[in-house]
Amino acid sequence: MTRRSDAAAVDALFTALADDTRRTVLRTVVERGPITATEVAGGLPMTRQAVAKHLQILGDAGLVHGERVGRETRFEATTEPLRAVSEWIAQTDQAWTTRLGRLEEQVRRARRR
Repeated sequence: MTRRSDAAAVDALFTALADDTRRTVLRTVVERGPITATEVAGGLPMTRQAVAKHLQILGDAGLVHGERVGRETRFEATTEPLRAVSEWIAQTDQAWTTRLGRLEEQVRRARRR
């Protein structure tokens, strides 16, 4: 994967996870999947159509996938994409740790003078 597509994938993940309702839908799929949009909606104060829209966004981010079983589509969670988010967080943490370490060293040097 190119750096650009990695960034786009992480952006899609953060966009999908930024919404509390989508996190609730994802949590439901993780805990109860495979599950239909109708079954997810049964436990939430929203319509099946609203749940289906959230599932589509989660699917576009690679966090869920649907499989047609007869007339229904059953959704399961795919947690593999969360690794990209974890890697981004770790890289960002490392960059800030490095920068703060350099700043701390400059402060120490200034105090010694």
